Amino acid sequence: MFTGIITDLGRLRAVTPGGDSRLVIETAYDTAGIEIGASIACSGTCLTVVETGPDCFAVDVSAETLARTTLGDWQPGHPINLERSLRLGDELGGHLVSGHVDATADILERRPEGDSQRFVFRAPAEVAPFIASKGSVALDGVSLTVNEVEDEPDGRVRFGVNIIPHTAENTSFGAAQPGQSVNLEIDMLARYLRRQLGRQD
Repeated sequence: MFTGIITDLGRLRAVTPGGDSRLVIETAYDTAGIEIGASIACSGTCLTVVETGPDCFAVDVSAETLARTTLGDWQPGHPINLERSLRLGDELGGHLVSGHVDATADILERRPEGDSQRFVFRAPAEVAPFIASKGSVALDGVSLTVNEVEDEPDGRVRFGVNIIPHTAENTSFGAAQPGQSVNLEIDMLARYLRRQLGRQD
């Protein structure tokens, strides 16, 4: 489990393709304290550490994960939002995040709004019912509050979030631009509520 509070902005060092692709990720974490088998959220995707080095760690990524997330598009140098898994007693600063990506969302707009940046995204129809104004989403692993939602005729949904300067400086959103895609995880409370309501129909 994670909270969507990013604690390091890493970078992809290398990719080794295979049955499962191996990614080597540069990090400022003290890798001596990362155990093999530990879970780290990498831009919102929960991955298992299989190897560590002095300033990096490696993870194996299945073809399924590559196909359903943005990871298949990553090239060396790509910025990666990193969060280590929650431990008992840790502060829950964002919202509960599982690290299981539900879909990818496209960045449609980025514009200044006060000192912040307003981003507008488009998400596919299958996750549209779970995105609500003032609700939570995790985008590339970052816990964010939805400001407004607009349904589109084809079932897809547009929604906006504000990225404050601290978040822009410490996550990949500082360099993110329209045309890019991000990993989207819906709020797990919304997921279970929707399922319960569906059972009552």
